[in-house]
Amino acid sequence: MASTSREPRDTDVCDEAVRGTCDDASLCKRYAVSIGYWKDPYIEYFVRQPKERKAPEISRGYYARVQGVGQLLMAFLKKTECNCQIINLGAGLDTLFWKLKDENMLPKKYFEVDFPSIAARKIHNIKSKPPLSKPIMESHSGESLLIDAHSLDSSRYAIIAADLRELPKLEENLRKCNMDPHLPTLLMAECVLIYMTPEHSSGLLRWASSTFLATMFINYEQVNMDDRFGQIMIENLQSRQCNLVGVEDCRTLESQRARFLANGWEMASAMDMMKVYSCLPPDDVKRIEALEFLDEKELLEQLMQHYCLCWATKDACGLGLANIGL
Repeated sequence: MASTSREPRDTDVCDEAVRGTCDDASLCKRYAVSIGYWKDPYIEYFVRQPKERKAPEISRGYYARVQGVGQLLMAFLKKTECNCQIINLGAGLDTLFWKLKDENMLPKKYFEVDFPSIAARKIHNIKSKPPLSKPIMESHSGESLLIDAHSLDSSRYAIIAADLRELPKLEENLRKCNMDPHLPTLLMAECVLIYMTPEHSSGLLRWASSTFLATMFINYEQVNMDDRFGQIMIENLQSRQCNLVGVEDCRTLESQRARFLANGWEMASAMDMMKVYSCLPPDDVKRIEALEFLDEKELLEQLMQHYCLCWATKDACGLGLANIGL
């Protein structure tokens, strides 16, 4: 890994804490799905039903996150007519590949990248659970499917164990799995960049903008971190040895946009999750708001104002990617 100001041992401890956030997010999603916020028939194969109930504002926040990211992603797939590839960075136990297959909206290839331990865990679940492995086999064509403890590569789906801070190795692994730099490419990252130093995240954004001719990046993470609420969030994560080393880029919506524009992207938009929530289909919002009583709407607003969606495009092929939005 490239050198940072932290000692290697500190980095290892923090990386382990970051890996732990994968479980937190997966449990929250599983709970929200069980209550009926959105449908996901595959998450149960990765995550057990949590024993404790989650606060309604947490479930509504995840609903806004899943729907907001989903709307941008579907707009990209429609714009490119699925003649594209998706690279999900820090994918964790995400089930998007299976949902896209069910909707007949699979891109030419779907890549997931995460730490080796998370990749291995996901592959173990896929190998041992037919409802997960069967769709991969059904979408596969050509030569035999490659699968070992830390990697999976089929003609439509790949899981790659890699460190996003080690760009030459990341690119090498993606190319081994037939990543095509000439294909329109959507990159996604959800609560990933904030755990990387600004130097490392800038390097990743610069690599993406210079590697693909027509590309879009969807980034979901914290914002407005300078106020008291933001400081409490930082302190809570620090108490778990999880340092937000990239928080500098999460000060404002403008700083979120600026880092894309400074690293080769032509257009960048950002909105906090309260704004995203207000853009979602009113009938569906009404449906989910009837699922659970929310006592303190102010807490929901405060929480949603500290997360944002940022999306950026670079379109040398003139596909009209800059027109994608919520």
